[in-house]
Amino acid sequence: MADGTADGTAGRADPDALFNFSALRRFPDVEAENLFAFDASDTLILSESAAALNGLDGDALDGGALDGGAVAVVGDRYGALTLAVASFLGSVDLRVQQDLVSGARALDRNAAELGLSGGFRRVPLGEELFAGVRVVLWQLPRSLAELAEVADQIARYAHPGVVVFAGGRIKHMTVAMNAVLQESFADVRAGLGRQKSRVLTARGPIRPSGESLYPVREFSHELGLWLCAHGATFAGARLDIGTRYLLGFLDGMKPDARQAVDLGCGSGVVAAALAAARPALTVTATDQSAAAVASAAATAHANGLAGRITAVQDDAMAGFPGGSADLILLNPPFHLGATVHTGAALKLFDAAARVLAPGGELWTVYNNHLDYRAQLQQRVGRTSVQGRNAKFTVTVSVRGRTG
Repeated sequence: MADGTADGTAGRADPDALFNFSALRRFPDVEAENLFAFDASDTLILSESAAALNGLDGDALDGGALDGGAVAVVGDRYGALTLAVASFLGSVDLRVQQDLVSGARALDRNAAELGLSGGFRRVPLGEELFAGVRVVLWQLPRSLAELAEVADQIARYAHPGVVVFAGGRIKHMTVAMNAVLQESFADVRAGLGRQKSRVLTARGPIRPSGESLYPVREFSHELGLWLCAHGATFAGARLDIGTRYLLGFLDGMKPDARQAVDLGCGSGVVAAALAAARPALTVTATDQSAAAVASAAATAHANGLAGRITAVQDDAMAGFPGGSADLILLNPPFHLGATVHTGAALKLFDAAARVLAPGGELWTVYNNHLDYRAQLQQRVGRTSVQGRNAKFTVTVSVRGRTG
């Protein structure tokens, strides 16, 4: 990243004195001793933005006061940014965008516990989120594509005097992030690192010409399908190698299935390939990511499959009836945020066990070193390895008639 010091830091209140971060929980997301609901990047973003939020930095806000201007929070994980701002700004128009439904539900729960439920409104990524916004607090994504899409939307719709405070853990930040932001803002500066975190401050939005490039769209000659993806979607509009290996087993997947689920659908490539190959199937593509669900819907539409694929945002199929699916396909994550952790995969295995009908099949692809077979056998049912290459294993788990 570029070196430099964020300006206007004098006289800002310490966020830890304004808000009790330790009261936050990750629930209903996975909780464990090494998983946390906030970190130093949250408090640093708040510290760097405190003067702007309180109307003390005249250069930041074209006159030194918010004057009712809106504040947008992007990428808040469990409510640290949103609820801290709500607790000390009160009546400001506070808009929040979270890609993951688990984070959104955790924010709602934390807000209720702290008596702050009415202090913000949730808005999807787009014009309504950023129109007239003066200050943006942003937990930086690790994906440059997501960074570029959000930056484009801010520059396209926010107030000309908007100031963006985008922070993250230094180990996950790169020089490329500065370059991406500089495509949408005239002035991008990196603050000093603190507690292994850093904030990039961006000003001077460069209004883009033409329509947004997102979702991007690419044709897969290998599959004969269009793939569409918003910036936050895993693998973008490309066929990742694990999914490619799983799709090689389509012909052997439960031939009498009528209801199938692409669990953790990403761009919807599995749902589209399955629907195209099996005309008798009705497919639900589901993911906890709003960007993924929008991408899957776009992929279905682009391939003339919108009538047979339904895209649903949900957390591990929590809203799906038990025993409602004959076939589930899964390429599970092996990390939660930036932390390598099996909790997300195990949560999805348990969800598949609940949603599968008796005799239903769960087809899973995973990295060989993860060796999930024993967990799948225990949680879902009889599990057999259908294929293994140098990197990936594909298994089928059959849901038992009882249990």
